Amino acid sequence: MADVHDIVEALPRGYDTLLSRIFFGDEEEGTQTGVLLSGGQWQRLTLARTMVRERRDLLILDEPSSGLDARAEYEMHRRLREHRMGRTSLLVSHRLGSVRDADLIVVLGDGRIVEQGTHDDLMAAGGGYSQLFEVQARGYRGDADVQ
Repeated sequence: MADVHDIVEALPRGYDTLLSRIFFGDEEEGTQTGVLLSGGQWQRLTLARTMVRERRDLLILDEPSSGLDARAEYEMHRRLREHRMGRTSLLVSHRLGSVRDADLIVVLGDGRIVEQGTHDDLMAAGGGYSQLFEVQARGYRGDADVQ
């Protein structure tokens, strides 16, 4: 579901590879050294670990796709929507497109709740969420007046 299997299989020891920023042992002696993954690979692996647990009370995701390219981000959020369906989850994100389908969006400002509602409610209200969503949307459309 996290599209990480092929990445893990390609590692020097597959699923038995030590993943670390710290290196241990000596390859000539046959001891294992740590392998460093890219940011996006770490995110995929972390999400895979999260998805393995089918029954849980609460899933908290903090910017789960920030290290992924646009296509991978889209696919990841599509899979996460399926995985979260009917369960309680908290998704923290500055990318407002990824929270668009949430049952409840809570907007924070200076450590306080400043807006809450569905995407449609918040867009209709014309507040900070709506303004930020439009700024992000203009950036994706390539509008010249993005501020």
